[in-house]
Formats: sequence, structure tokens, C-alpha cells
Amino acid sequence: MSVRELTVRFGDQVALDAIDLTVPRGAVIGLIGPSGCGKTTLVRTMLGISAPSAGEVRVFGRDPARMSTRDRARVAYMPQLPVLFPNLTVLGNLQFVASLYGVPLRHRRARLRAVLDLVDLGEHASKRLAECSGGMQRRLTLAATLVHDPELIFLDEPTAGVDPILRERFWSHFRELRNRGKTIVVPTQYVGEAVSCDLVAVMSSGRLVTVDTPRELAERAFRGDPLRLELASGWVSGPEIQRITRLPFVTAVRRMDDDLLVVVDDAARDRQRLIDALHATGLPPVAVTPVEPTFDQIFVELIEAHRAATNTADNTADNTADNTAATANGSNRGTG
Repeated sequence: MSVRELTVRFGDQVALDAIDLTVPRGAVIGLIGPSGCGKTTLVRTMLGISAPSAGEVRVFGRDPARMSTRDRARVAYMPQLPVLFPNLTVLGNLQFVASLYGVPLRHRRARLRAVLDLVDLGEHASKRLAECSGGMQRRLTLAATLVHDPELIFLDEPTAGVDPILRERFWSHFRELRNRGKTIVVPTQYVGEAVSCDLVAVMSSGRLVTVDTPRELAERAFRGDPLRLELASGWVSGPEIQRITRLPFVTAVRRMDDDLLVVVDDAARDRQRLIDALHATGLPPVAVTPVEPTFDQIFVELIEAHRAATNTADNTADNTADNTAATANGSNRGTG
């Protein structure tokens, strides 16, 4: 599945801005980004539900809006909002969805039991959906999404409202599906779940910031290896921070609680160099320890860097436009 120069506009609002993305077969790719950044719009466009304003989407080599019934049956979509029938039972809803997809009767009972067990709803099979909690309805929606054993699976916030134990069971099953050659696209608000994905696409303001493995994202976010620096002097002044920043192997320094976060080119090589340099400049450290950043920290670093770069580019473009207009006005006055 691929997306090329994909742009989606709603009136004057640009929801997706020239997105390029390739989703490899047999992988779990996470979509993370702030609320309203375009994750759901991207999924709906890849499904053919929303139409591109520009660019193209290809699923199984075809425009998803024109896929055949057979190809569409190879795809599954779990939306954010419930789409099942409140007056049917849990099992009745699953039977209805299985019949829509033509799940063979001979294997249907075993298949329904398997997906009910996955979402921990086996003992609630005879309960009307209207009598189920919101979390149970969410779990049933996941079961209905997987009931026909699709090849390409879109799961929009699949673990929202799910307890941590069941969330880990879901992700274990997603990895099993991946190992069987299934492709799974997961927009999620739980940034920490990105570590369970093969690839992570980070989005901001309708743009694709980056796509990489979880490990590579951490290196990209900090542009080096972060170290926690605890100094004997306690509070560090601005000039002292500048002295550390000017060290040739240091790429960034910032405050972190009562200590400093120092980003170096290579922690294995530069940790002792940092300690030696601090002693030489009269800032003896109490401890210099590697930092394993959380995905929340990685996410914040990536988004803030993208916003800063975007603002700089926008300001440069505005200044260029203003200078061009001023030059043109000056030329007009000179020739008037």
C-alpha cells in the first residue's frame, strides 16, 4: 500500500499536506501525532472513504475507492466510533458481520469463539450490546473487525478504554497476525504503544514528520545519545550551560528536573570525555548516566522540532513575499 503526494482539503482547511507513505506488507505501522493532526483522515483516505484533493492512494495496486468486492473483503477497518447493533447480542453482532463477509458456516462457530476469547467476551456472548459497557463495545468492535481474517487491517485507537492487561494481549495478537503476513495500520493516542510497532509514522498538522523504526526515532529525536548530568554544584547557571554546550562532542544541553540532559554524539565514546572536560572546567560531576527516553519524550522532541522548523520556514516565506512586494511597489513608484 502506498500514498503519493496525498493532499486532502475540507474547504480552506488542509487536513493532509502532501503525504508520502509506503506501508510494507507484513508489518505493523503506528500512526502517532497530536489530536487533530490528520491520522483518521489519512486512514479514511487510504480506505477510499474520503477522496483525495490531490495525489494518489494505492491499495493492492488499485485506487481503494474502486476496489472490487473481493479485494474489499481483504481489508478490515475498526473505526473510533461504534458501528454495531445495540439490540443484537454480542454473539448476534459477530454472526451478522461474519455472514456479511461470507465466513464459511463449517468454520464459523470456531472462528467466533476464537475472536470472542481474544477480547475476553466469551462469557458475555448472550448479552445485548446495549447492556454492555463502552469498553466491552470497543472490544466487540475489534472482534468484528478481525472475524473474517483480513489481510490489511486498519485499527483506529484499538486499545482506547481497554485495561493494560488486555491491551498487552491485543498487541501480542497483532504481532502474531504480523508474523502470519498481515499488514496492520494503527493510529493510536497511546504514544508508548509505538515501541510495539515495526515502523512509526509521526504526524503533525497534517504533515508527515518522519517514518522510522522505534529505535531510530529515539536517535532522530535527540540527534545523539542523551546523558543525565548531576553536578556537585547543584544549580547550574546560564554561562555554565554555555560552557558545556560549546564542547565539540555535545549537540544539546537542557535542564531536566534538578539536573541537566546533555546530548552527545556517542554515549559510549563521549561519556568519559564529558566527565574529563567538566573536571577541567571546574564543574565536577556527581554522576553521568545514560538516559533511556520514553516514547512520550521522543514524541514531544520530534513534534517540537518539526513545529520550530515549520515556523522558521513559514516566517522565511512571509519575509520573502513581503520583500518581493515591497520591491515591486518601489519599482512601480519609480516608473509612475
